[in-house]
Amino acid sequence: MAMIIVTLVVTLAAGMVWQQWRAVQVETAERARVQSGWILSGALDWARLILREDKRDVDHLGEPWAVPLAEARLSTFLAADKDNTDDAPDAFLSGQIVDEQSRYNLRNLIEKDKVVSEELAALERLCRALGVAPEIATRIADGLLAALAPAAAPDSNSSAALLPRDVAQLGWLGVGNEALRRLEAYVTLLPEPTLVNANTASREVLVATIKGLDLASAQRLLEVRQRSHFKSAGDVYAQIPGITAGDKAAFGVASKFFEIRGRLRIGDRVLEQRALAERSDTGVRLLQRSQVASRESTSP
Repeated sequence: MAMIIVTLVVTLAAGMVWQQWRAVQVETAERARVQSGWILSGALDWARLILREDKRDVDHLGEPWAVPLAEARLSTFLAADKDNTDDAPDAFLSGQIVDEQSRYNLRNLIEKDKVVSEELAALERLCRALGVAPEIATRIADGLLAALAPAAAPDSNSSAALLPRDVAQLGWLGVGNEALRRLEAYVTLLPEPTLVNANTASREVLVATIKGLDLASAQRLLEVRQRSHFKSAGDVYAQIPGITAGDKAAFGVASKFFEIRGRLRIGDRVLEQRALAERSDTGVRLLQRSQVASRESTSP
């Protein structure tokens, strides 16, 4: 009987200790999650301040917003006195601001419930430059047209695809994983049609945007803007012999949509945040925001 009682007491004590340990672990993880969220929110506000202070008529890669923040220990931002940060966990913060108008905006494909032929041709040129079948451009345009149709005609009974919120959801329109992987760094999906920023666009996007431009000429444009950024669309055309501006240029030198990326690493836990921001004369407004938590894989 004594042995049975001792066994029960030990079992109950071990269960209580395990429950207490588990509660401590859950509380620690929840506190770390909340703290990480607040830190990234602070970094997001910091990025918004940089964008607001940088409001000019021309945007280029030599401005403060275009300089990425390399991974740095969080304590270097919190206090200069090491005595105040010795007990803090090893947390590392990094991030960058990406000009979304450096990419081709798929929203340009649709205007007044129809596909714009000039924009479809531009997306086909981009697909060819990236080694993607041009038929993918038609598939995307048709999918966006069908997805936007219910918004224009609420009484429509057509079973259209859902409208993607970002490029990662283009699979809803029938875009394969390989094509999506090649396109995702060069296209975007913004709330409204926009011009491509010639000061920040890649050579592939410039080839798609400027009809008649080849990759070699686009590379020369990149080299020219490294020495001195373009101040107008006319400066771009001046560097391209044989190509003149049409009725309406498809590119400009200013941007209003930016993606703000933040990454916080604490131990092997990583929290990444992405936010789409719109800059206007009244400030910087957040349109979308998402967070993804993960663990870093450690090599054996």
